[in-house]
Amino acid sequence: MTTSGSISVDDKNIVYVIGHKNPDTDAICAAFGYAELLQRTNMPEAVAACCGGINPRTKWVLSEANIEAPKLLMDVRPTAGTICTKNPVVATEKETFLEVYTRMSREGVRAVPVVNDKREVIGMLTFQDLLELMMHATEDGNSAEEARRVRTTLANVQLTLNAVLLNGDALEEEQDFILTVSASSTKTVQDRLTRYPREQLLVAVGDRPDVQQLVIEHKVRALVLTRGAALSDELLTLAKKNGVSVLSSSVDTASTAQLIRCSRPVESAIHREIKTYPAKAPLTSFYKDVQHSRQVLFPVVNEGSKTILGVFSKSELLNPPRQRLVLVDHNEFSQAVNGANEAEIIQVIDHHRLGGDLVSSEPIRFINEPVGSTSTIVARSFQQHWIKPSKEVAICLCAGIISDTLNLTSPTTTDVDRELLPWLARIAEVDIDAFANSFFAAGSMLKSWPAEEMIGLDRKEFEEHGWRISISQIEEVDVSAFDSRREEIIEAMEKLIRDRNMDVAALLVTDITRHISVLQMVGHEGVCEEIDYPSLGGNSFRLDGVVSRKKQFFPYISRILGRVGREH
Repeated sequence: MTTSGSISVDDKNIVYVIGHKNPDTDAICAAFGYAELLQRTNMPEAVAACCGGINPRTKWVLSEANIEAPKLLMDVRPTAGTICTKNPVVATEKETFLEVYTRMSREGVRAVPVVNDKREVIGMLTFQDLLELMMHATEDGNSAEEARRVRTTLANVQLTLNAVLLNGDALEEEQDFILTVSASSTKTVQDRLTRYPREQLLVAVGDRPDVQQLVIEHKVRALVLTRGAALSDELLTLAKKNGVSVLSSSVDTASTAQLIRCSRPVESAIHREIKTYPAKAPLTSFYKDVQHSRQVLFPVVNEGSKTILGVFSKSELLNPPRQRLVLVDHNEFSQAVNGANEAEIIQVIDHHRLGGDLVSSEPIRFINEPVGSTSTIVARSFQQHWIKPSKEVAICLCAGIISDTLNLTSPTTTDVDRELLPWLARIAEVDIDAFANSFFAAGSMLKSWPAEEMIGLDRKEFEEHGWRISISQIEEVDVSAFDSRREEIIEAMEKLIRDRNMDVAALLVTDITRHISVLQMVGHEGVCEEIDYPSLGGNSFRLDGVVSRKKQFFPYISRILGRVGREH
């Protein structure tokens, strides 16, 4: 099972077909079914997803259908990862001005993250930073002298000039060079050479042998021959003897001097105190921080590391991409995946009441029908498109209908359910009753599951008459084990009320063979006292003939909540 908790950098174009939180079998199976229908009609990018754990019966169905579990998606809010541009232009701190400037100009970017050899972000460079790298302070009155100073390596000089090395050593050693151009008379050249420390002198010379000899005899750090000039064998021997590195450049003297300045590494210009954001950081958590920052580009990094994944600028915050969703088996944001109210809802397929809090900026396809399961609606949609679902999806849709209608015995069952289940069973090549028996026998949560997980697997939250209520349901072939688990179940429900800030929590334990339910209530005593079904003690009740949360229990508890009235 894919366990990504939120959408990733690569999920921008996917349409997720997803059921409610704490999904039941119908929510999972309807998502698979509708995703396949969309893929085969006009939305090939549709993918089934879920936002909660999968119960044992649903796992059995997926195994029977030979389908992998859907992607687990717990949050669809826009994040740094979803708004960023992948594969950004980057620089390294040892690269030269010319390398970085050329790359930024070619790619049309005004800032680049600086990374190390592990692609971890260590800082940021802008065009302004590069410009300042090439300029020198003038307030000390010594700007002419500073203009000659170039901190770099001979290896960088050779690379920038695309020069031929005739002699030299310690090419990778970074130092301050004093750049001079010896194109004047020998006397002027001599005066200039004696003005600066010889071990720092980097001298550009043309094809004048007398000047070449004068520079070499002075034992400067390096000599650059311009316009492809050469040294005589005697002078090259002298250069080796005097420890003078010699490079031969094909460009003219003026260009050589400028390119040498461009050989500076960008390391000193890097801004190292910058803002970076992990890919999963919700946009709302950093929106204001980014808007008030003077930084122009923001790297997105791996959680727990600084490895770069992408970059975004402030403009990406204006209209961030929203995850596209198709909601199945629910139509209320309170039951939807976290962040659904910030996503783009493009369709809703459901068979429950209208919740009233789901709005859209544009018209959407909204199918809400009073049938026994959402899988029924999906199956009929296949028929309306004159398409047969695959055998695998037919198995899933059979299970969705059987689960939500208790194999067509629930009061929510309609003629449409009765018509479509046999049609699906023929495609799935299953015997309905045998399949249903195996499905309901596939694992008892009462006998083996931790109470907290048991009440959370098929749970919905509602806001009704000012009350916040949680209703969980589990279906068993035998509810006799409930008594032995009641105390720990109550503790788990009390914790749920505290953690989720609920007023009331209800659990229906439904016996699918006898068509009765045991109701456990926890929370506001005024509500619990209004339950008029036979009491089993400790706010437990026996509900004969009640098997449907949607059609039987919710309308009942809604009337009680309205009657009791919310205390403020």
